[in-house]
Amino acid sequence: MKALVKGAVAVGTALPVALFGLLLAGASVDASGSTTGITMVNGLNLALMPAEGRKWAPWYVKSAAQCPGKLTPALLAAQGYQESGFNPTIEGPPTQYGTAKGIAQFIDSTWATYAQDADGDGTKLGAKDAEDAIMAQGRYMCRLYDAGQKSGYNDDPVRLALAGYNAGWGWVTHYQGVPPISFAREPGQEEGQTYHYVKVITANAKAWATALGSASLSGLGTGSGPDAVRRAATQLGIPYSWGGGTPSGPSRGFCDGRNGYWRGSCSAATTAGYDCSSLVQYAWWPSLKLPRVAADQYGATASRPVVKSDLQPGDLLFWSKGGTRAIYHVAIYAGDGRVLHAPRTGKPVQIQPIDAAMPAADYVGATRPGA
Repeated sequence: MKALVKGAVAVGTALPVALFGLLLAGASVDASGSTTGITMVNGLNLALMPAEGRKWAPWYVKSAAQCPGKLTPALLAAQGYQESGFNPTIEGPPTQYGTAKGIAQFIDSTWATYAQDADGDGTKLGAKDAEDAIMAQGRYMCRLYDAGQKSGYNDDPVRLALAGYNAGWGWVTHYQGVPPISFAREPGQEEGQTYHYVKVITANAKAWATALGSASLSGLGTGSGPDAVRRAATQLGIPYSWGGGTPSGPSRGFCDGRNGYWRGSCSAATTAGYDCSSLVQYAWWPSLKLPRVAADQYGATASRPVVKSDLQPGDLLFWSKGGTRAIYHVAIYAGDGRVLHAPRTGKPVQIQPIDAAMPAADYVGATRPGA
């Protein structure tokens, strides 16, 4: 397949560079059993994404967070799919302007402007470091969005940013909007490359941003407890990472000789995510600053015990192998006999029935945080 015309190196120039693009018309529907039917990651529906893209979902969430209120995880994920099919090692054909590389298809000159070691692994893979490239993609798109917002052109800044990423901001300026359907159209094609690029990405982004359905978390009500559940629900699908997670969001964890390992390696050290107590801390933090570990969270809330029959959304449930001094897990009550929690290494943040979350014999009780 021939390379697409790709955007300028930086906002304000019309220099064309090559993009190895995939003309993909839609997303496959292939729900992941690993999420136990819960497939939302901060407004990004994993069930509607191609399977190869789901592992990068937390990074699209982090990347979009660099440009709050402007970019969404679904938009950046759909763009990544269009650019590379979520392939971190792909390269386009060499051109006079450079070779587009990696999951976000950066040429070297653009990469040099937006690259950072976002995952802190110190690797030297350049644009083929997927985590770093996804974060750079968000920074570049944010700058293009701002340019579109300031331009006064009669179009959505998201569409303008996408067109700038693909064709170069100079062409957006030339046409005072997204280039027309005839722009960069090759023989036999109905749509020009940039027009198609913008159309497909915006369509996939809309499809992949299916909101968390009312059937999943309905009737929560109002108050600090329901708010904590809703905040935790924005992290559904984020990986478990022992020692990872802060009140600000997912982060890499560590291994302690027993915990944090997956299939023989220390996955926590390279995985941005949460463990059970950091997720609870994240959920409640805006209104109540709970301690970091599960046993301390029990101690901080034990004065307000709750029996199972009286559980309310936001209540904390605890499990232990040896009484309250040996609590090893905490979860948030999500209503209808279910908990929202980060189960263990290898499993994402998810919703499960209480009795399926942890061994029933280990359940020690529930508490109601005060806020």
